[in-house]
Amino acid sequence: MIKREIESKLKHLAGKFPVVTLTGPRQSGKTTLIRHVFNEKPYVSLEDPDNFEYAVTDPRGFLNDYPDGAIFDEVQKVPALFSYIQTITDVRGKNGMFILSGSQNFLLLEKISQSLAGRSAILKLLPLSFTELEKGKIRFDDYEDYIYRGFYPRLHAENIDPFDFYPGYISTYIERDVRQIKNITDTSKFLRFIRLCAARSGQILNYSSLSNETGVSVETIRNWMYVLEASYVCFLLKPYHKNFNKRIVKSPKLYFYDTGIICSLLGIQSIEQLKNHYAKGNLFENFILSEIIKKSLNNGKDPSIYFWQNKTGNEVDIVFDSISEPAGAEIKSGKTIQGEFMKNLEYWIKATKARPESQIVIYGGDQHQTRHGIKVKGWKEFLTGDIPY
Repeated sequence: MIKREIESKLKHLAGKFPVVTLTGPRQSGKTTLIRHVFNEKPYVSLEDPDNFEYAVTDPRGFLNDYPDGAIFDEVQKVPALFSYIQTITDVRGKNGMFILSGSQNFLLLEKISQSLAGRSAILKLLPLSFTELEKGKIRFDDYEDYIYRGFYPRLHAENIDPFDFYPGYISTYIERDVRQIKNITDTSKFLRFIRLCAARSGQILNYSSLSNETGVSVETIRNWMYVLEASYVCFLLKPYHKNFNKRIVKSPKLYFYDTGIICSLLGIQSIEQLKNHYAKGNLFENFILSEIIKKSLNNGKDPSIYFWQNKTGNEVDIVFDSISEPAGAEIKSGKTIQGEFMKNLEYWIKATKARPESQIVIYGGDQHQTRHGIKVKGWKEFLTGDIPY
């Protein structure tokens, strides 16, 4: 088992709260992690039909079987449990009693906010990070290898070819999670929608365009995007617009949590094909962004990152907004440093009066330079270091 960076935070919070909730996409390693960390607790999967029926028909009796607490997996399937867990934890006053997990973010968090607000710590576990693979001595030569393979634990543990792994994962996801979150009957159109989203990774989200190409209403597209977010397939990066006028783009950008899923949806079947693919730049950008998000979430923090773009096309890929001044970062897939890498950041510096030394270029090579006061770092150096923002 590859050691997960979130493990220490998970243990810490279990000593501070009566309930700890771990959410994240299917097969991100949630069950393996919580069973490893809390191996003294009984484990109950509510996807098991017998457990599900017992919990639904007799929640009080079901919980009486676990007087000292337990691990409940996919707990959002039985909403009635939350109120009973609230009562039990209030009476017992003991921390770390219940460990809850689930793969449907919005559904699970809605129930927690209703019944367990202030009683449950919440952590999010995404697939493996680059640094977790490094520490687990799973290494590849080029960033294209990581982008193509993606980061789902089973794929690496069993050395499964991405070509064999992702189509089944996507098909299972549509048949299970999609139908549970929204009763989508036309799965062929939904699959087309996901493929269109994959082709737009790293781009401004345009609901009307997706509506026209998918053949469904804009409202349906909005609902379907909710499904992708709720099940940890996609995330939306919001624009940074503090202290700027109306000439700033206000729509979010669309990204996926895992690049292996994008490659599969785009029909990329090999690393060599990826190296020459039109979407390689966007995929590299998506890769770096998802790793930044993993690093934040593994420390129990929600990432404070945005992008910036004005109406004339000037843009900055990432704006870090967790320090005294916003810091910009450009992401470039090229493996040789070029002067044009700094162009957007130089415009950003003039527009914001930011210090050049707070800005950074993350690129596909391995050199470390400083140009015009702007730091230029190779992707490995950036990902293995502490993000200084």
